[in-house]
Amino acid sequence: MNPSSPRTGARPVVRTVQGLVTSDGGGVTLTRLIGTAHLDLVDPFLMLDAFGSDAPDDYLAGFPSHPHRGFEAVTYLLAGRMRHKDSAGHEGVIEPGGVQWMTAGRGIVHSEMPEQENGLLMGFQLWIDLPAAHKMDPPAYQEFSAARIPVEPLDGGGRVAVIAGTTDGGTTGPAANAHTQPLYLDVQLPPDGAFAQAVPDTHGGFVYVISGTAECGPERVVLDTGTLAVLG
Repeated sequence: MNPSSPRTGARPVVRTVQGLVTSDGGGVTLTRLIGTAHLDLVDPFLMLDAFGSDAPDDYLAGFPSHPHRGFEAVTYLLAGRMRHKDSAGHEGVIEPGGVQWMTAGRGIVHSEMPEQENGLLMGFQLWIDLPAAHKMDPPAYQEFSAARIPVEPLDGGGRVAVIAGTTDGGTTGPAANAHTQPLYLDVQLPPDGAFAQAVPDTHGGFVYVISGTAECGPERVVLDTGTLAVLG
């Protein structure tokens, strides 16, 4: 990846998906957006799950101990609390606005269980492939509370929380990954607000609408809530 070679002009939207409602772990209801027969991957992203419910039966079973190997699992929580624990003795609680960036490397057994019995639990888990030369690296963690995620105000209103990478405005997120040099942004816009960001030509990319409606790309493709757009 070469972050010094941004594209000129806006990337087109080459595909949109709504995702597949399914369950995973102990029976957590979620929507799988990447990693299905409809959209198997957006290299190097292997899977993207979105979960969000205030019905305890949808999430209380959590994700009991399960193995990971050869990729990274990034959990970003918007609401609720999730306790994670692993076979290497690492344990903690992700709270709203917090991020856990786990590099599974050569292998680890990991669990993620809700730290609540009611209320809204909402967030995402993204899986990022590791290069072949690094699939057997030791497991590692980066964990950041909401207070450690920088927020950049946007001209005309709105803001962008910067989890990884650097915005055109110069704000750099705390999560670092030398292998894929990711750019992970959570953008909030007012009605009729706009956001543009340079992305290296070598990077795959996508946009997901958490809430509301957005227009994306030079074609101004309309994306509704829950829609993922793959960028060309």
